[in-house]
Amino acid sequence: MSTLYLAPNQRSRGRLSAIWVASLALWVALLIATPVSVWLAGDDLFPLMATFGVLAQAAATLIALASGWPAGRVLVALAVVSGGAWAVEALGSATGFPFGAYDYTGALQPQLAGVPLVISLAWFMMLVPAWAMAEAILANHRDNLGSWYTPLHAVLAGGAFTAWDLYLDPQMVSHELWAWEEPGGYFGIPWTNFLGWWLAATLLTLLIRPTKLPRARLMLIYTLTWVFQAIGLGLFWGQPGPALVGFLSMGIFVIWAWRKELSTLPAFQSSNLPTDESRLWTSSSGP
Repeated sequence: MSTLYLAPNQRSRGRLSAIWVASLALWVALLIATPVSVWLAGDDLFPLMATFGVLAQAAATLIALASGWPAGRVLVALAVVSGGAWAVEALGSATGFPFGAYDYTGALQPQLAGVPLVISLAWFMMLVPAWAMAEAILANHRDNLGSWYTPLHAVLAGGAFTAWDLYLDPQMVSHELWAWEEPGGYFGIPWTNFLGWWLAATLLTLLIRPTKLPRARLMLIYTLTWVFQAIGLGLFWGQPGPALVGFLSMGIFVIWAWRKELSTLPAFQSSNLPTDESRLWTSSSGP
């Protein structure tokens, strides 16, 4: 009887995959538990559940990124995105630039310079999946774009990230996690907020210049966010307007990216199905 031994890197990848699946399941469970908990215990529980949800999703994003990048590169991305997000949020809440005049309430703790630390992780947990969406959209055009690839990728990633805020901002303002000094035209949110989100996300992407992402896992995180946010706002939080707009806006990137991603798979390129399962995963893990 022969015994199959996995190489150390294969064993590590298997463990990492199992941990990622567990983190993804925990995050989804928290998404489902949040409205139930708030319904049972009252709205005062929402900030705590939202914090747990961010921590779980950030962990799922971090582990997904670690499945395709070296640890050092992952830690640099975490530091730059989270640190950059905190800096731009601190600047924004202190000066009104680039989002508009707003302030965080004391609902989310702990805070540094008036900015909840969990907000920095929230940027990381969604900006990295937005990178993957943009990479999938441009994957077949990278050689043709040449030096234009990097800025175009950043612009698209910033757009995919900002589309999420069409869900997020009205929801969090309604739960009094932050407040705008002068409510604006998008369900009480100033339009300048979305321009600031896009600008900051684009610049952070340009700082990292992400390539060869583990796209499939990160795209799944973005897609699940799209679905659960629509359900949450539309059915549980009483905000059908933002639910519809967010669903349509993020949906553009979801459909566009998955169509491009699936078109690279051998099964979609010929009538012969691939026999090596690893080809399916490898082909979706970056150019």
